[in-house]
Amino acid sequence: MTVAVCADVGSTYTKVAVVDLDGGELVAAAAAPTTVGTDVLHGLDAAVAAATAGLGVRDPAWYVCSSAGGGLRLAVVGYEQLVTAQAGRRVGLSAGANVVHVAAGRLGAAELRALRAARPDVVLLVGGTDGGDAEVLTHNATRLARARWRVPVVLAGNVEVRAELAAVLAAAGVPVTVADNVLPRIGVLAPASARAAIREVFLRHVIGGKRLSRGARFARLVRAATPDAVLTGVEVLADRVGGDLAVVDVGGATTDVYSVLTPDERATGPGREVAGSLWRARTVEGDLGMRWSAPGVVRAAAEERLLGPGEQEELTRAAAVRAAEPGFLPAGAAQQAAEWRIAELAATVALRRHARGGATGERAGRDLRDVRLVVGSGGVLRHAPAGQAVQVLSAVLADHAGGWPLPRAARPVVDVEYVLAAGGLLAAEHPRVAGVLLGRHLGAD
Repeated sequence: MTVAVCADVGSTYTKVAVVDLDGGELVAAAAAPTTVGTDVLHGLDAAVAAATAGLGVRDPAWYVCSSAGGGLRLAVVGYEQLVTAQAGRRVGLSAGANVVHVAAGRLGAAELRALRAARPDVVLLVGGTDGGDAEVLTHNATRLARARWRVPVVLAGNVEVRAELAAVLAAAGVPVTVADNVLPRIGVLAPASARAAIREVFLRHVIGGKRLSRGARFARLVRAATPDAVLTGVEVLADRVGGDLAVVDVGGATTDVYSVLTPDERATGPGREVAGSLWRARTVEGDLGMRWSAPGVVRAAAEERLLGPGEQEELTRAAAVRAAEPGFLPAGAAQQAAEWRIAELAATVALRRHARGGATGERAGRDLRDVRLVVGSGGVLRHAPAGQAVQVLSAVLADHAGGWPLPRAARPVVDVEYVLAAGGLLAAEHPRVAGVLLGRHLGAD
Protein backbone atom coordinates (compact mmCIF):
# COMPACT_ATOMS: atom_id res chain seq x y z
CA MET A 1 0.00 0.00 0.00
CA THR A 2 1.31 3.42 -1.01
CA VAL A 3 0.22 6.15 1.35
CA ALA A 4 0.63 9.89 1.84
CA VAL A 5 0.82 11.62 5.20
CA CYS A 6 -1.21 14.83 5.09
CA ALA A 7 -0.73 17.14 8.07
CA ASP A 8 -2.16 20.49 9.12
CA VAL A 9 -0.02 22.20 11.74
CA GLY A 10 -2.64 24.46 13.28
CA SER A 11 -2.39 27.14 15.92
CA THR A 12 -3.64 24.73 18.61
CA TYR A 13 -3.61 21.19 17.24
CA THR A 14 -1.69 19.34 14.55
CA LYS A 15 -3.99 17.03 12.58
CA VAL A 16 -2.74 14.15 10.44
CA ALA A 17 -4.58 12.07 7.82
CA VAL A 18 -2.99 9.02 6.18
CA VAL A 19 -4.39 8.51 2.68
CA ASP A 20 -4.09 5.45 0.43
CA LEU A 21 -2.81 6.80 -2.90
CA ASP A 22 -4.19 3.82 -4.80
CA GLY A 23 -7.83 3.95 -3.75
CA GLY A 24 -8.26 7.36 -2.16
CA GLU A 25 -9.17 5.80 1.19
CA LEU A 26 -8.53 7.49 4.52
CA VAL A 27 -6.41 4.86 6.25
CA ALA A 28 -5.85 6.51 9.63
CA ALA A 29 -5.99 9.85 11.42
CA ALA A 30 -4.54 11.34 14.59
CA ALA A 31 -3.95 14.67 16.30
CA ALA A 32 -1.50 16.12 18.82
CA PRO A 33 -1.10 19.55 20.41
CA THR A 34 0.92 21.95 18.27
CA THR A 35 4.20 22.56 20.09
CA VAL A 36 4.77 26.23 19.21
CA GLY A 37 6.45 26.82 22.56
CA THR A 38 9.30 24.44 21.77
CA ASP A 39 9.51 23.20 18.19
CA VAL A 40 6.47 22.47 16.01
CA LEU A 41 8.21 19.34 14.70
CA HIS A 42 7.73 17.74 18.11
CA GLY A 43 3.95 17.86 17.80
CA LEU A 44 4.03 17.05 14.08
CA ASP A 45 6.21 13.99 14.54
CA ALA A 46 4.06 12.82 17.46
CA ALA A 47 0.86 13.10 15.42
CA VAL A 48 2.39 11.31 12.43
CA ALA A 49 3.73 8.52 14.68
CA ALA A 50 0.28 8.05 16.21
CA ALA A 51 -1.45 8.00 12.80
CA THR A 52 0.98 5.53 11.20
CA ALA A 53 1.43 3.19 14.18
CA GLY A 54 0.85 -0.40 13.14
CA LEU A 55 0.39 0.39 9.45
CA GLY A 56 3.78 -0.96 8.42
CA VAL A 57 4.44 1.89 5.97
CA ARG A 58 7.95 3.06 5.22
CA ASP A 59 9.04 6.51 4.05
CA PRO A 60 5.61 7.84 3.05
CA ALA A 61 5.39 11.14 1.19
CA TRP A 62 4.61 14.07 3.51
CA TYR A 63 2.21 16.86 2.56
CA VAL A 64 2.09 19.60 5.20
CA CYS A 65 0.25 22.89 5.55
CA SER A 66 0.53 25.31 8.46
CA SER A 67 -1.24 28.15 10.20
CA ALA A 68 0.94 27.97 13.31
CA GLY A 69 2.34 31.22 14.63
CA GLY A 70 -0.60 33.20 13.32
CA GLY A 71 -0.50 32.02 9.71
CA LEU A 72 0.21 34.50 6.93
CA ARG A 73 -0.27 38.24 7.61
CA LEU A 74 -0.79 40.18 4.37
CA ALA A 75 -0.99 43.90 3.67
CA VAL A 76 -2.43 45.21 0.40
CA VAL A 77 -1.31 48.50 -1.14
CA GLY A 78 -3.38 49.56 -4.14
CA TYR A 79 -4.22 52.46 -6.40
CA GLU A 80 -7.84 53.16 -5.41
CA GLN A 81 -9.84 51.83 -2.46
CA LEU A 82 -12.85 50.55 -4.40
CA VAL A 83 -10.99 49.01 -7.32
CA THR A 84 -7.41 47.70 -7.24
CA ALA A 85 -7.02 47.75 -3.44
CA GLN A 86 -10.28 45.84 -3.10
CA ALA A 87 -9.23 43.42 -5.84
CA GLY A 88 -5.93 42.84 -4.03
CA ARG A 89 -7.74 42.22 -0.75
CA ARG A 90 -9.94 39.56 -2.36
CA VAL A 91 -6.93 37.87 -3.91
CA GLY A 92 -5.10 37.89 -0.57
CA LEU A 93 -7.99 36.20 1.17
CA SER A 94 -8.18 33.57 -1.57
CA ALA A 95 -4.47 32.87 -1.05
CA GLY A 96 -5.04 31.90 2.56
CA ALA A 97 -3.82 35.15 4.07
CA ASN A 98 -5.09 37.12 7.03
CA VAL A 99 -5.39 40.57 5.45
CA VAL A 100 -4.24 42.84 8.26
CA HIS A 101 -4.02 46.16 6.38
CA VAL A 102 -5.34 47.73 3.17
CA ALA A 103 -3.97 51.03 1.89
CA ALA A 104 -5.01 52.92 -1.20
CA GLY A 105 -3.40 55.81 -3.05
CA ARG A 106 0.06 57.34 -2.66
CA LEU A 107 2.03 56.17 0.38
CA GLY A 108 3.09 59.10 2.52
CA ALA A 109 4.90 59.13 5.86
CA ALA A 110 1.71 58.45 7.84
CA GLU A 111 0.62 55.67 5.49
CA LEU A 112 4.04 54.05 5.71
CA ARG A 113 3.91 54.13 9.52
CA ALA A 114 0.48 52.50 9.47
CA LEU A 115 1.78 49.83 7.11
CA ARG A 116 4.71 49.06 9.41
CA ALA A 117 2.43 49.02 12.46
CA ALA A 118 0.29 46.27 10.86
CA ARG A 119 3.37 43.95 10.94
CA PRO A 120 2.64 42.15 7.67
CA ASP A 121 4.60 39.09 6.58
CA VAL A 122 4.03 40.00 2.92
CA VAL A 123 2.91 43.10 1.04
CA LEU A 124 0.78 42.70 -2.10
CA LEU A 125 1.55 45.78 -4.20
CA VAL A 126 -1.06 46.39 -6.91
CA GLY A 127 -2.34 49.26 -8.98
CA GLY A 128 -3.64 50.19 -12.39
CA THR A 129 -5.11 48.02 -15.09
CA ASP A 130 -2.70 46.85 -17.80
CA GLY A 131 -1.90 49.86 -19.93
CA GLY A 132 -3.71 52.19 -17.54
CA ASP A 133 -2.49 54.62 -14.88
CA ALA A 134 0.96 53.72 -13.53
CA GLU A 135 1.79 56.82 -11.49
CA VAL A 136 0.53 55.60 -8.08
CA LEU A 137 2.05 52.14 -8.46
CA THR A 138 5.38 53.71 -9.45
CA HIS A 139 5.27 56.10 -6.49
CA ASN A 140 4.47 53.35 -3.99
CA ALA A 141 7.14 50.96 -5.24
CA THR A 142 9.72 53.75 -5.19
CA ARG A 143 8.64 54.82 -1.69
CA LEU A 144 9.08 51.28 -0.36
CA ALA A 145 12.50 51.08 -1.98
CA ARG A 146 13.63 54.37 -0.44
CA ALA A 147 12.24 53.37 2.98
CA ARG A 148 14.59 50.37 3.09
CA TRP A 149 11.59 48.06 3.26
CA ARG A 150 12.60 44.49 4.07
CA VAL A 151 9.27 42.65 4.20
CA PRO A 152 8.75 40.56 1.03
CA VAL A 153 6.67 42.22 -1.69
CA VAL A 154 4.52 40.55 -4.34
CA LEU A 155 4.25 42.99 -7.24
CA ALA A 156 1.06 42.34 -9.23
CA GLY A 157 0.12 45.60 -10.95
CA ASN A 158 0.22 47.29 -14.34
CA VAL A 159 2.25 45.12 -16.71
CA GLU A 160 3.79 48.11 -18.50
CA VAL A 161 5.86 49.17 -15.48
CA ARG A 162 6.08 45.89 -13.54
CA ALA A 163 9.55 44.81 -14.68
CA GLU A 164 10.98 48.29 -14.17
CA LEU A 165 9.54 48.57 -10.64
CA ALA A 166 10.65 45.06 -9.71
CA ALA A 167 14.20 46.11 -10.62
CA VAL A 168 13.89 49.25 -8.47
CA LEU A 169 12.75 47.22 -5.47
CA ALA A 170 15.38 44.52 -5.94
CA ALA A 171 18.17 47.08 -6.27
CA ALA A 172 17.15 48.52 -2.90
CA GLY A 173 17.32 45.10 -1.26
CA VAL A 174 13.55 44.54 -1.09
CA PRO A 175 12.63 40.85 -1.54
CA VAL A 176 10.28 41.04 -4.53
CA THR A 177 8.28 38.44 -6.47
CA VAL A 178 6.52 39.39 -9.70
CA ALA A 179 3.02 38.16 -10.60
CA ASP A 180 0.44 38.94 -13.26
CA ASN A 181 -1.85 41.92 -12.70
CA VAL A 182 -4.69 41.03 -10.31
CA LEU A 183 -6.96 43.43 -12.26
CA PRO A 184 -5.81 43.44 -15.89
CA ARG A 185 -9.05 45.10 -17.00
CA ILE A 186 -11.88 46.77 -15.11
CA GLY A 187 -14.26 44.06 -13.94
CA VAL A 188 -11.80 41.21 -14.58
CA LEU A 189 -10.24 39.72 -11.45
CA ALA A 190 -7.30 37.37 -12.14
CA PRO A 191 -6.15 35.87 -8.83
CA ALA A 192 -4.25 32.75 -9.90
CA SER A 193 -0.77 34.19 -10.52
CA ALA A 194 -0.73 36.40 -7.41
CA ARG A 195 -2.13 33.58 -5.31
CA ALA A 196 0.72 31.33 -6.47
CA ALA A 197 3.28 34.07 -5.80
CA ILE A 198 1.96 34.68 -2.28
CA ARG A 199 2.17 30.94 -1.64
CA GLU A 200 5.78 30.93 -2.88
CA VAL A 201 6.73 33.85 -0.63
CA PHE A 202 4.97 32.23 2.32
CA LEU A 203 7.04 29.09 1.88
CA ARG A 204 10.33 30.85 1.13
CA HIS A 205 10.27 33.65 3.69
CA VAL A 206 7.43 33.44 6.20
CA ILE A 207 7.63 29.87 7.54
CA GLY A 208 11.32 30.17 8.36
CA GLY A 209 10.93 33.73 9.61
CA LYS A 210 8.43 32.74 12.28
CA ARG A 211 11.06 30.54 13.95
CA LEU A 212 8.59 27.73 14.53
CA SER A 213 11.34 25.15 14.30
CA ARG A 214 15.07 25.23 14.97
CA GLY A 215 16.19 23.49 11.79
CA ALA A 216 15.24 23.72 8.13
CA ARG A 217 13.22 20.50 7.98
CA PHE A 218 9.86 22.06 8.81
CA ALA A 219 10.27 24.77 6.17
CA ARG A 220 11.06 22.06 3.61
CA LEU A 221 7.95 20.06 4.56
CA VAL A 222 5.37 22.86 4.39
CA ARG A 223 3.66 23.26 1.02
CA ALA A 224 0.96 25.85 1.76
CA ALA A 225 -0.76 28.01 4.32
CA THR A 226 -3.63 26.00 5.78
CA PRO A 227 -6.45 28.23 4.46
CA ASP A 228 -4.88 28.07 0.98
CA ALA A 229 -4.85 24.26 1.15
CA VAL A 230 -8.43 24.18 2.41
CA LEU A 231 -9.66 26.48 -0.37
CA THR A 232 -7.97 24.18 -2.90
CA GLY A 233 -9.80 21.26 -1.29
CA VAL A 234 -13.07 23.19 -1.51
CA GLU A 235 -12.42 23.80 -5.22
CA VAL A 236 -11.79 20.08 -5.80
CA LEU A 237 -14.97 19.20 -3.91
CA ALA A 238 -16.98 21.75 -5.92
CA ASP A 239 -15.79 20.15 -9.14
CA ARG A 240 -16.81 16.76 -7.72
CA VAL A 241 -20.25 18.03 -6.65
CA GLY A 242 -20.74 19.79 -9.96
CA GLY A 243 -22.29 22.90 -8.43
CA ASP A 244 -22.08 25.67 -5.86
CA LEU A 245 -21.02 24.92 -2.29
CA ALA A 246 -20.02 26.65 0.94
CA VAL A 247 -17.81 25.72 3.88
CA VAL A 248 -18.02 27.20 7.39
CA ASP A 249 -14.93 26.52 9.52
CA VAL A 250 -15.52 27.50 13.16
CA GLY A 251 -12.14 27.78 14.88
CA GLY A 252 -10.87 28.95 18.24
CA ALA A 253 -9.85 32.45 17.08
CA THR A 254 -11.61 32.93 13.72
CA THR A 255 -14.49 31.61 11.68
CA ASP A 256 -13.61 31.20 8.02
CA VAL A 257 -16.17 30.90 5.23
CA TYR A 258 -15.35 29.53 1.79
CA SER A 259 -17.69 29.52 -1.18
CA VAL A 260 -17.36 28.31 -4.75
CA LEU A 261 -19.94 29.67 -7.18
CA THR A 262 -20.56 28.94 -10.84
CA PRO A 263 -19.72 31.99 -13.02
CA ASP A 264 -22.76 33.34 -14.84
CA GLU A 265 -24.05 36.45 -16.56
CA ARG A 266 -23.34 38.48 -13.40
CA ALA A 267 -19.69 38.58 -14.52
CA THR A 268 -20.44 40.73 -17.54
CA GLY A 269 -23.84 42.27 -16.81
CA PRO A 270 -24.56 45.92 -16.10
CA GLY A 271 -24.22 45.39 -12.34
CA ARG A 272 -20.81 43.77 -12.53
CA GLU A 273 -18.17 44.57 -9.94
CA VAL A 274 -15.50 46.99 -11.15
CA ALA A 275 -13.02 45.13 -8.92
CA GLY A 276 -14.06 41.85 -10.52
CA SER A 277 -15.96 38.86 -9.19
CA LEU A 278 -14.06 36.18 -7.28
CA TRP A 279 -16.09 33.06 -7.87
CA ARG A 280 -13.96 31.04 -5.46
CA ALA A 281 -13.64 33.09 -2.30
CA ARG A 282 -12.75 32.99 1.36
CA THR A 283 -13.47 35.40 4.19
CA VAL A 284 -12.00 35.51 7.70
CA GLU A 285 -13.98 36.77 10.69
CA GLY A 286 -11.36 37.59 13.31
CA ASP A 287 -13.92 38.48 15.99
CA LEU A 288 -15.77 35.17 15.77
CA GLY A 289 -14.30 32.09 17.43
CA MET A 290 -14.90 29.44 20.05
CA ARG A 291 -12.14 30.46 22.48
CA TRP A 292 -10.02 33.61 22.08
CA SER A 293 -12.79 35.40 20.15
CA ALA A 294 -15.84 33.96 21.93
CA PRO A 295 -16.83 37.33 23.47
CA GLY A 296 -16.90 38.76 19.95
CA VAL A 297 -19.44 36.12 18.94
CA VAL A 298 -21.84 37.23 21.65
CA ARG A 299 -21.39 40.92 20.80
CA ALA A 300 -21.92 40.29 17.09
CA ALA A 301 -24.96 38.10 17.75
CA ALA A 302 -26.50 40.83 19.90
CA GLU A 303 -25.90 43.40 17.16
CA GLU A 304 -27.54 41.03 14.66
CA ARG A 305 -30.50 40.50 17.04
CA LEU A 306 -29.95 36.76 17.16
CA LEU A 307 -30.23 36.39 20.93
CA GLY A 308 -33.33 35.50 22.88
CA PRO A 309 -34.55 37.20 26.07
CA GLY A 310 -32.00 36.84 28.88
CA GLU A 311 -29.58 34.92 26.66
CA GLN A 312 -26.91 37.60 26.30
CA GLU A 313 -25.92 37.68 29.98
CA GLU A 314 -25.56 33.91 30.22
CA LEU A 315 -23.56 33.61 26.99
CA THR A 316 -21.35 36.57 27.94
CA ARG A 317 -20.25 34.68 31.06
CA ALA A 318 -19.67 31.48 29.07
CA ALA A 319 -17.66 33.34 26.42
CA ALA A 320 -15.47 35.04 29.05
CA VAL A 321 -14.52 31.66 30.51
CA ARG A 322 -13.52 30.38 27.08
CA ALA A 323 -11.48 33.46 26.19
CA ALA A 324 -9.60 33.34 29.50
CA GLU A 325 -8.87 29.62 29.18
CA PRO A 326 -8.42 28.59 25.51
CA GLY A 327 -7.93 24.97 26.58
CA PHE A 328 -11.37 24.90 28.22
CA LEU A 329 -13.40 21.72 27.68
CA PRO A 330 -17.12 21.89 28.47
CA ALA A 331 -18.37 19.51 31.14
CA GLY A 332 -22.03 18.85 31.78
CA ALA A 333 -25.16 19.61 29.84
CA ALA A 334 -25.25 23.36 30.53
CA GLN A 335 -21.68 24.03 29.41
CA GLN A 336 -22.12 21.84 26.34
CA ALA A 337 -25.32 23.65 25.40
CA ALA A 338 -23.49 26.99 25.63
CA GLU A 339 -20.69 25.56 23.46
CA TRP A 340 -23.08 24.57 20.69
CA ARG A 341 -24.99 27.84 20.91
CA ILE A 342 -21.80 29.88 20.52
CA ALA A 343 -20.85 27.70 17.54
CA GLU A 344 -24.27 28.22 15.96
CA LEU A 345 -24.04 31.99 16.42
CA ALA A 346 -20.47 32.17 15.06
CA ALA A 347 -21.43 30.20 11.96
CA THR A 348 -24.60 32.21 11.40
CA VAL A 349 -22.97 35.63 11.70
CA ALA A 350 -19.97 34.57 9.57
CA LEU A 351 -22.16 33.28 6.76
CA ARG A 352 -24.34 36.39 6.93
CA ARG A 353 -21.29 38.61 6.48
CA HIS A 354 -19.90 36.44 3.69
CA ALA A 355 -23.18 36.40 1.79
CA ARG A 356 -23.92 40.09 2.24
CA GLY A 357 -20.58 40.92 0.68
CA GLY A 358 -19.22 43.12 3.45
CA ALA A 359 -16.41 40.71 4.26
CA THR A 360 -15.56 40.16 0.60
CA GLY A 361 -16.05 43.77 -0.43
CA GLU A 362 -18.66 42.86 -3.04
CA ARG A 363 -21.38 45.48 -3.23
CA ALA A 364 -24.00 43.02 -4.46
CA GLY A 365 -22.96 40.30 -2.03
CA ARG A 366 -22.48 36.64 -2.88
CA ASP A 367 -25.47 34.82 -4.31
CA LEU A 368 -25.56 31.50 -2.44
CA ARG A 369 -29.04 30.43 -3.57
CA ASP A 370 -27.68 27.62 -5.74
CA VAL A 371 -25.40 26.18 -3.03
CA ARG A 372 -26.04 22.44 -2.93
CA LEU A 373 -23.71 21.42 -0.09
CA VAL A 374 -22.80 23.25 3.13
CA VAL A 375 -19.80 21.71 4.88
CA GLY A 376 -19.11 22.40 8.53
CA SER A 377 -15.58 22.20 9.91
CA GLY A 378 -13.71 23.06 13.08
CA GLY A 379 -13.18 21.10 16.27
CA VAL A 380 -16.50 22.06 17.86
CA LEU A 381 -18.38 20.47 14.96
CA ARG A 382 -16.05 17.54 14.34
CA HIS A 383 -16.21 16.41 17.96
CA ALA A 384 -19.93 17.02 18.49
CA PRO A 385 -22.48 14.20 18.21
CA ALA A 386 -23.41 13.86 14.52
CA GLY A 387 -26.97 15.05 15.01
CA GLN A 388 -25.89 18.08 17.04
CA ALA A 389 -23.32 19.24 14.48
CA VAL A 390 -25.83 18.98 11.64
CA GLN A 391 -28.35 20.86 13.80
CA VAL A 392 -25.89 23.77 14.09
CA LEU A 393 -25.57 23.92 10.29
CA SER A 394 -29.32 23.51 9.81
CA ALA A 395 -29.90 26.56 12.00
CA VAL A 396 -27.59 28.57 9.73
CA LEU A 397 -29.55 27.40 6.68
CA ALA A 398 -32.79 28.53 8.32
CA ASP A 399 -31.55 32.06 8.99
CA HIS A 400 -34.39 33.86 7.23
CA ALA A 401 -33.77 37.15 9.06
CA GLY A 402 -30.19 37.51 7.85
CA GLY A 403 -30.83 39.81 4.92
CA TRP A 404 -29.47 37.43 2.29
CA PRO A 405 -31.16 34.83 0.06
CA LEU A 406 -30.76 31.36 1.56
CA PRO A 407 -29.63 28.30 -0.39
CA ARG A 408 -32.75 26.75 -1.92
CA ALA A 409 -31.77 23.10 -1.55
CA ALA A 410 -28.54 22.74 0.44
CA ARG A 411 -27.54 19.63 2.36
CA PRO A 412 -25.45 20.05 5.54
CA VAL A 413 -22.49 17.75 6.18
CA VAL A 414 -19.58 17.87 8.65
CA ASP A 415 -15.93 17.29 7.76
CA VAL A 416 -15.54 14.87 10.65
CA GLU A 417 -12.32 13.33 9.37
CA TYR A 418 -10.79 16.70 8.43
CA VAL A 419 -10.20 15.74 4.81
CA LEU A 420 -10.60 19.16 3.15
CA ALA A 421 -7.03 20.18 3.96
CA ALA A 422 -5.73 16.73 2.98
CA GLY A 423 -7.57 16.89 -0.35
CA GLY A 424 -6.19 20.34 -1.04
CA LEU A 425 -2.64 19.21 -0.28
CA LEU A 426 -2.96 16.22 -2.61
CA ALA A 427 -4.72 18.06 -5.45
CA ALA A 428 -1.67 19.16 -7.44
CA GLU A 429 0.14 15.80 -7.57
CA HIS A 430 -2.78 13.39 -7.05
CA PRO A 431 -5.95 15.07 -8.37
CA ARG A 432 -7.91 11.82 -8.80
CA VAL A 433 -7.10 10.69 -5.26
CA ALA A 434 -8.07 14.11 -3.86
CA GLY A 435 -11.42 14.00 -5.64
CA VAL A 436 -12.21 10.46 -4.52
CA LEU A 437 -11.22 11.21 -0.93
CA LEU A 438 -13.38 14.34 -0.69
CA GLY A 439 -16.31 12.85 -2.55
CA ARG A 440 -16.37 9.77 -0.36
CA HIS A 441 -16.10 11.52 3.01
CA LEU A 442 -18.19 14.59 2.32
CA GLY A 443 -21.08 12.89 0.59
CA ALA A 444 -20.53 14.06 -2.95
CA ASP A 445 -20.38 10.50 -4.33
